[in-house]
Amino acid sequence: MFSLFHKRLRRRSGIMLTACLLVLAVLAGCGQGGGNTANSGSGEASSSPSAQAGSSSTEQGASAAANEGEERTIQHAMGETVIKGTPQKVVTLFQGATDAALALDVKPVGAVEAWIEKPWYNYIRDRMDGVVNLGSENQPNLEEIAALKPDVIIASKTRHEEIYNQLSAIAPTVMTEEVHIWKDSLALTADALNKKTEEQAFLQRWESEVADFKEKMGDKLNQQVSIVDFRADHARIVYSGFSALVLDELGIARPEVQKGEDWGVKLVSKENIPQMDADIIFDQTSTDRDDGRLDLRKEWTEHPLWKNLKAVKANRVYQVDTAVWNNGSGPLAAEEMLKDLKEFYELD
Repeated sequence: MFSLFHKRLRRRSGIMLTACLLVLAVLAGCGQGGGNTANSGSGEASSSPSAQAGSSSTEQGASAAANEGEERTIQHAMGETVIKGTPQKVVTLFQGATDAALALDVKPVGAVEAWIEKPWYNYIRDRMDGVVNLGSENQPNLEEIAALKPDVIIASKTRHEEIYNQLSAIAPTVMTEEVHIWKDSLALTADALNKKTEEQAFLQRWESEVADFKEKMGDKLNQQVSIVDFRADHARIVYSGFSALVLDELGIARPEVQKGEDWGVKLVSKENIPQMDADIIFDQTSTDRDDGRLDLRKEWTEHPLWKNLKAVKANRVYQVDTAVWNNGSGPLAAEEMLKDLKEFYELD
C-alpha cells in the first residue's frame, strides 16, 4: 500500500496528495474501530454504539436466515413431514391443537370453531382475537385454509385422515393419533412450531402444580370420584377421556369398575344409575345444547336410585364446565381443570 502511494506522490498534484491523505485517515479510523469491537467482546462497552447495533442486527439476521433454512423431520400419526425453520403462520384443526398452540404463546392464524360457546371457548377467547374461523372440526373449510397460506397445519388422524393429502398439498401437515390426549397434542404442536423450550417450561410448571396438589390433598386422594355426562338419549360414565386422564395424573382415585381402555359406557336405563356411584360425582354435561340432554338429566336425577348414591347423599355432586373438562382437551384446559379441583376440594 505504501509503495503504491509513494509512486502516486510523484505523479499526482497537490490535490491528489490531499485526497490520499484523507483515505489513510479513514483507514486508520477503521482500524481503531476494530480494536473497540474486540474490547467489547472481552466485556468492555464499545465506544461506537452504532457499530455495536449494526453487529447485533447482522448476527440476528444471520441467525434468522439459518433458522429459516433449517429443516426438521416430524414424526406423526400419518408418517413423516419436513418443516422448515420456525413456522409463523399455523392452522389448528382440533381443539387440543388450538389450546396447545396458545400454551406455547403462538396464536393460530386460523382454527376450527369450538363445539360450544362458539366461536371460541370462553377459557381461551381473550387469546383468539383476529383468528379466522375455519368451520367445523369434522369438516374444516379447505378454501379458507389455503387462503391463509399457512406454514404448517396441525390436525388429527381421528378427524382428518381422509383429507390428509389435501391438507398436505396446502402446507406441511402433521397429525396426532387422538384429539383428547393433551400431552401428545402439546408435544406434536411444539415439534411442528419449533417450540420445544416453551413446551418444557410448561411441563415443568405443570409438574410443580401437580406435586403441590397431591401434597395438599393428602388422604383426600383416596376419595373415589365418578365422571358422568348426560346426553339426549342416554347417560355416560367416562373411563378414559380427557378429564379422566387429568384425574389419573393428579392421583385422584376412581372406582375400579369405572376404569378401562374404552372411552366409557353408555347407560340407557335408570336401573343402571347405581353404576355411577362414588364418593364424589363430577357432572360434565353440556348446558349449552338444547337437544334434550338437560331434560334427561332432570328425569334421572329425580329418580330414587340417583338420590341413594353416596355422592348425592353427601351433597358432593359438582357441575363442571364441559368446555374445560371435555371439549378443550389441551394443556390450558388441564390447568383450568386443576383450578376447579382446588376449589371443589377447598385447597386454596
